[in-house]
Amino acid sequence: MAMSPTGVNRLVKPVCNPNRRECQGERLTESNDASGSMASTPAESDLLVTLQLNSNPEALCLVRAAVGRATELLHFQDRECRAIVRSVDEALANVIRHAYQGKNGLPIEVTCRKWQGNDNGSPTAGLEIVLLDSGIALDPASLQGRELDDIRPGGLGLHFIKQSMDQVEFSRNHGKNQLRMIKYLVPATAQAKPEGE
Repeated sequence: MAMSPTGVNRLVKPVCNPNRRECQGERLTESNDASGSMASTPAESDLLVTLQLNSNPEALCLVRAAVGRATELLHFQDRECRAIVRSVDEALANVIRHAYQGKNGLPIEVTCRKWQGNDNGSPTAGLEIVLLDSGIALDPASLQGRELDDIRPGGLGLHFIKQSMDQVEFSRNHGKNQLRMIKYLVPATAQAKPEGE
């Protein structure tokens, strides 16, 4: 498939609105399990969107739009939607800047899934976002943001991601960096409950 000017190769499965039963342009592609994608893949029905793009800052607006729509479909609060989108945007900017050293045209995959799990023994739902790149291997121990009181531009993206997301895990498998982020979906009634109840 020819590359668009924005650097997005293909949309594997677009975000659909389950209430309206709409999904135009649905297209499934081959599995990437042998290429270092996620070791255990959840059910296909949990997949919201997978984007394959090239390292190009101009493509980030498309990813922001897709992730924002995924957060809306799962009924996150507006504030959480914005925080999730900013976290993904920051993570992608870091992939381009650090893993790919600012080079354009290198592959990045972004996958958003509905997530089911347990948090301290209680069933929890949420959104899982996985970023894969083939950039420079990074030492997870070196992924430390600078001190918050060090006032200067830049360097706070990792702090923001860790503050905004409930789980942040970095790994390297089969020559690929993987950043996995999960945000729990807390019901609005639980968030709005007054103290003492």
